[in-house]
Amino acid sequence: MSAAEKYGQELFAALRDCRTIAPIAGRDPALTVDDAYAISLDFLARRRAEGERVVGKKIGVTSKAVQDMLGVHQPDFGFLTNAMHEQGDIDVVKHKLIQPRAEAEIAFILSDDLRGPGVTPKQVIAATKAVAPCFEIVDSRIDNWDITIVDTVADNASCGVFVLGEARVDPRTLDLPSLKVTVTKNGAPLSEGYGSAVQGDPAQAVAWLANTLGTHGVTLDAGDIILSGSLVPLENAQAGDEFEMHLQDVGSCTARFV
Repeated sequence: MSAAEKYGQELFAALRDCRTIAPIAGRDPALTVDDAYAISLDFLARRRAEGERVVGKKIGVTSKAVQDMLGVHQPDFGFLTNAMHEQGDIDVVKHKLIQPRAEAEIAFILSDDLRGPGVTPKQVIAATKAVAPCFEIVDSRIDNWDITIVDTVADNASCGVFVLGEARVDPRTLDLPSLKVTVTKNGAPLSEGYGSAVQGDPAQAVAWLANTLGTHGVTLDAGDIILSGSLVPLENAQAGDEFEMHLQDVGSCTARFV
């Protein structure tokens, strides 16, 4: 059994059993980031074999606040499936969430394919039908979030579930880097940030994703939902919590945990 199969199987079992595993990088320090992406693809293949389908991609660890919090200092990517898209209350047990954290993001909904390398932020905007306010609920199958870049990449960029707000706005009408997001938790102010927190411009982050995926033979496809990275620090979540974000000039999104 290859390393990709071994750890992909282990992560898949951890997801289904709602438990964590020991850090992968600590057990196998020779693994590279490319090895970690191979593990991630094996993990995804096991989910797809059970009927999940890919509906988008996500960028992780893009902002300095999140990088400093996790101790991981380069971006990564993961895949979104239909089973991760929550359109109502987030049932922690149903989704087998282990140690979830909420983060406020700008989601891009694509109208055209993007194939790297060579994709520019201008091309990202041209290929985007609309942007939407979004909560990504990240979750780690690694003990106590004790992750390196290899661990989070292998674990599908630590993705749990995501929620989109109802608003859809043409990005051509917006100054994405200057958009301000404010977040509350259980009615109390929690955090705020700007689009510029994500690689200076969320469209730049999506371009990075398209170009990085292109080196792995993967495209961003028309209809994909692309999560561009957190604008604020991650916040622990549990059943009973309610998060609300307001994205300037776009709209609001609520993540309610039950």
